[in-house]
Amino acid sequence: MGSDDFTATLTRAGRYDGAEIAAAEALLAKVEETGLETIRMVFADQHGILRGKTIVARALASAFTSGIGVPSTLLLKDTSHRTVFPVWSAGVSVADQPFGGAGDVILWPDPARFFPLPWSPHSAILLCDVCHRSGAPVSFSSGAVLADAVGKLEGAGYRALFGLEVEFHVFERLDPALTHAQATMPGAPVQTRNLTQGYQYLTETRYAEVEGLLDHLRRMAEGLGLRPRSMEIEMGPSQFEFTFDPSDPQTQADRFVLFRTMVKEVAHARGLHASFMAKPNLPNAAANGWHIHQSLQDAGTGKPLFMPGPDGALTQAASGWIAGLLKHAAESCLLTNPTVNGYKRFAPFQLAPNSVQWGADNRGAMLRALLAPGDEASRVENRVADTTANPYYAFAAQILSGLDGIEAGEPAPRPSETPYTEAGTPLPRSLIAAVEAFEGSAFYRKALGEGVVDYLVTLKRAEWDRYLMTVSDWEHQEYFGLF
Repeated sequence: MGSDDFTATLTRAGRYDGAEIAAAEALLAKVEETGLETIRMVFADQHGILRGKTIVARALASAFTSGIGVPSTLLLKDTSHRTVFPVWSAGVSVADQPFGGAGDVILWPDPARFFPLPWSPHSAILLCDVCHRSGAPVSFSSGAVLADAVGKLEGAGYRALFGLEVEFHVFERLDPALTHAQATMPGAPVQTRNLTQGYQYLTETRYAEVEGLLDHLRRMAEGLGLRPRSMEIEMGPSQFEFTFDPSDPQTQADRFVLFRTMVKEVAHARGLHASFMAKPNLPNAAANGWHIHQSLQDAGTGKPLFMPGPDGALTQAASGWIAGLLKHAAESCLLTNPTVNGYKRFAPFQLAPNSVQWGADNRGAMLRALLAPGDEASRVENRVADTTANPYYAFAAQILSGLDGIEAGEPAPRPSETPYTEAGTPLPRSLIAAVEAFEGSAFYRKALGEGVVDYLVTLKRAEWDRYLMTVSDWEHQEYFGLF
């Protein structure tokens, strides 16, 4: 297809505006000029996992004009990759949207979200929006949920900035678990051992032991344009942390899923295994948290709205935002801590929260307020999330909760100075408790819509039910000899 025909076709279709069409034309030229061979057309699914199809470079123009069809069941799977909705007949709907017969949804590439892969120089990732054949967005898709929340925030006159602080493990891979018997759903876990001993937090010598790996991951992150700021030795054995420059919610959500994907792919190529699991069942392993830094600006002037005045008092925006995050914390946990495993992390004196509280620069509190007069980077750090979260959903939860607090005019309560010993509202103790809090949330049923809430509840109840039907090591040890 010639350049004029390509432009005319996109213009007639009306899916892309003038700037997007120009960006798509420039992208096609860039792909041809750089000799890229394959493009990975992907979207972030309900778990924040990238899924999609890889096309040859010459098929990219048709991807813009016609989209890429993928099975709609990709949006209907739990973490074992099982489809948990009954869609195998015509006329079935999910969240009042057509999903009968497990037909296709369409991936539409976003020309502004193109990422050549420095670890695979012949290929690139192109992030896509997922829509029905009608062209309507899938309402519960990751991108649509975040875009709706950002739209509400901007409509109220605010712009959000988020920062990423991500913990993860990288281990030596001893056994890839590739026997036929291990090819289960989900697959058997690989066997690993540590790259470093633990509990030498931020020590220089531990960093030196794995400098080659961390340098490689940093270079790959920089090559993707993810803007990393620091690379750190975390508390536990073989545990690391990367932080990133602050940015807008969509950019940061994209960075999170790209970083998580990059680390796993690069590690695998080096004979290693990377995991962002919240609390691995490995001897002496530490839990992985994801600390969400967040602040507000005036959408018109760019003025930072969380920076206190000379007296250090909370601004009205900061006070309301904190109040909203606290008010909706329990019902938001399904979006910030979406797995059975994540609730094993909520323990006192472990630098993770166990109750709904905030404190001024206190790492034991759920919300750590880093607010100082004259500091334009004043922000709130929510320490509740873990690294299994879908960042699009998690950011939407922060935005909707914080905005609700501001609009309700609710002041923040008194900050806690001893969050592990003060009596605070406990966080959910299990995934099912989080599911029930989310399912019964009048706030989220209004903010996200009934269909989105019911969709996520169905997914996570299926995951919980499978967990309940699995006989655990604890049960076997407790009862096999006794009875």
